[in-house]
Amino acid sequence: MVSALTLGQLLRRTPQPAPQHKLPEGCHQLFLAGQQSSGVFQVQPAGSQPFKVYCDMTAEGGWTVIQRRMDGSVDFDQLWDAYKNGFGDLRGDFWLGLEKIHHLVQEGKYSLLIELEDWEGNSQVVQFVFSLGGESTAYTLNLLGPLSGELENAIGEFRQLPFSTRDRDHDLKADTNCAKHLSGGWWFSTCGHANLNGKYFRSIPRQRHERKQGIFWKTWKGRYYPLKSTIMKIQPAALEAET
Repeated sequence: MVSALTLGQLLRRTPQPAPQHKLPEGCHQLFLAGQQSSGVFQVQPAGSQPFKVYCDMTAEGGWTVIQRRMDGSVDFDQLWDAYKNGFGDLRGDFWLGLEKIHHLVQEGKYSLLIELEDWEGNSQVVQFVFSLGGESTAYTLNLLGPLSGELENAIGEFRQLPFSTRDRDHDLKADTNCAKHLSGGWWFSTCGHANLNGKYFRSIPRQRHERKQGIFWKTWKGRYYPLKSTIMKIQPAALEAET
């Protein structure tokens, strides 16, 4: 039998684990803790393993960037598992991953801010409140609140949209796989409204059938204008009244 003194000595000699610092659940929590510089940080939403995100810190708070298209350096014509898990470079072009986005937003309502830029140097933003279902719902995007920004919401007439890729067809067009017909994975409705994960064109193609595969937001620049850049980022939202 080990004496109390000997047991105490043994415990003192046993290496004790260092205290664990709780990771922020997202970029806005990091902002509230005093972080003011944008960059790559590690977060850990409830029920999730830690993962890295790019935080865009603004005067209004911290935004978690979930998608960026700047230069076409990353191929977005990927299959379901890639869109689920994420791909690309957090400091460049990337898709964060549907599973990570779902973990980030599952605790409440979030604002999605979309920034768009054309090839003439013009920019537009669109913002709405949303929630995102898990994989069992095909990561269905649920629009919960009114739109803000100057643009009409190209997906606003559809309150719920599951995510589709060319190997997982969940769109609302019965006779066409929108992801295969266009390019990339997206919350497709009937193919022609929006696709911010389409092909990146460094110059606007002459052929219309090529242009329709590009990055577009129908209510700005039309259906056949491939955009120069997009950023999608999220932040917790206080929603006064659901519609």
